[in-house]
Amino acid sequence: MINLLPHQNKEELLQEENWKIVMILGINILVIFVCFVLILYSINIFISGEINFQKIIYEQREKEFETSQMQTLQQNLITFNETLSRLDSFYQDWFNATKILEEISETIPSEIYLTNLSIDPKTVKEKEVECILVGFSPTREDLLLFKENLEKKEIFEEVYFPPANWVKPTDINFRVTFKIKWQ
Repeated sequence: MINLLPHQNKEELLQEENWKIVMILGINILVIFVCFVLILYSINIFISGEINFQKIIYEQREKEFETSQMQTLQQNLITFNETLSRLDSFYQDWFNATKILEEISETIPSEIYLTNLSIDPKTVKEKEVECILVGFSPTREDLLLFKENLEKKEIFEEVYFPPANWVKPTDINFRVTFKIKWQ
């Protein structure tokens, strides 16, 4: 087909065609923008609904914790914790006889044996215990080693062997007194 229109009309038609293309593109971009806004708005509505749902669940849980049964349980737990705390402080101040016996047994040479151990219970509350050991040593050297071992331990203070312990060179029935300090 031959186009017999003048050049000016051809340009008008071309401009009109370009104008239609711009309009179509603009409308398409506007429609895409409107769709995007609607998608964002629906996401906003969905998130708002989820937030409100979570708020309702939180309020219900909060009401459950405010019930008298939960308050009673909470009060029982507080009382139990206080009791445990008092017991812990009580036992921290208590005399640990097992530890003391371990410390004493570490100082005794293998040749010496004890026949009596006496701990004065009146002094326990002051964190200082008076102790008396009675035993048998085959030689004076073993007894001297025992004395040195006791004096080396920091837990034992005021270690005292009466002079009568040192009179016999063998087969010694000895007696020793000392104080035990603990934390």
